[in-house]
Amino acid sequence: MRILSVVDGIGWGGTKEQVYLLARELSKRAIETHMALSFEYTQMVEKLKEYGIKFHFFERHHKLARYSPANYYRLWKVIKENAFHVVLANSPHAFDYVRLVYPFLDKKPKLVVVKRSARVPNRMSLRFKYAYAHMVVAVSPAVKENLVKAGFPEQKVCVIESGIDTQRFRPDSLLGIQTREKLHIPLDAKVFINVANWNPEVKAQDKLIETFSKLSCRNCYLILVGIDTDQYAPKLAQKYGIKDKVLALGFREDVEALLNASDFFVLSSYLEGISNALLQAMACGKVVISTNAGGIGQVIKDGENGFLVDVGDFDHLLKKMQRAIELSDEEIKKLSTLAVKTAENFSISTTASKYQDLFERLLS
Repeated sequence: MRILSVVDGIGWGGTKEQVYLLARELSKRAIETHMALSFEYTQMVEKLKEYGIKFHFFERHHKLARYSPANYYRLWKVIKENAFHVVLANSPHAFDYVRLVYPFLDKKPKLVVVKRSARVPNRMSLRFKYAYAHMVVAVSPAVKENLVKAGFPEQKVCVIESGIDTQRFRPDSLLGIQTREKLHIPLDAKVFINVANWNPEVKAQDKLIETFSKLSCRNCYLILVGIDTDQYAPKLAQKYGIKDKVLALGFREDVEALLNASDFFVLSSYLEGISNALLQAMACGKVVISTNAGGIGQVIKDGENGFLVDVGDFDHLLKKMQRAIELSDEEIKKLSTLAVKTAENFSISTTASKYQDLFERLLS
């Protein structure tokens, strides 16, 4: 079985993390795994170089990359010359590339596209873009439900949840203490963390900072991790008078250490498929507080393994954050134990097995 995983753009986030983990796991199963990516995407190559992945560079990355005929030609050539059995498009933009070169292939592989967001494509996209896919992978039942309600054939949608590296993300109190010391955060402080690239229109970090400023807690801190958080968050923290309580760290490779240094993971998103960062936090035994975006409500049971609020209800989010800092040690232990147990159902090994089964079904 020869698989081509197509990824557009550069940087790192939930989608890129999933691309990396899945390629790594498939290669471990002796599945011949190739990746088509941007010439500039050295970060992905560096992370996967020891796993025998074969790389094909097709995209010159810039703002108008999708309008460059050369990018499409290079991808067409890659697919044509390697006789792939399955092409996996990891995002809507990656599928734009695949969809447009597909009609010009003599030997056509099976096409699989991953839908990670609960945002529903318009009718034109469903009919003239996604209809070309042999299967759409929804990362949560909620994403599938939205696609089917919009008129997409149910038989062409399957659910494969995102997976996390449970060997990397696990409770580690010593690592947490060491990380707090490096960040100069008091060991007795209550620490909230949000992990997401800066995107207020989707992730609502601006509203999270405002909400945190209203929290009744003198010894509380908020950590924001993700691309550009260090550029934009400090200005908002200063605006709300909490500059010394907000740590905006930008992109970090040591997310597992930062999660273990925190007490609570808080997600303020308007849109999600299923949040990788939320699952990682649960695997580290954190108390999670999240909006009920996308498929998160199928993971979090309010008051059992975390706390859930309606999307956009920041008054309720504030109340849940206040509730979290007032939890007893016994209550925290109960929530933490169930969070870890929940996260165990989302290992990347399980995810890879489901993808392997899907590919085999399509090829049979």
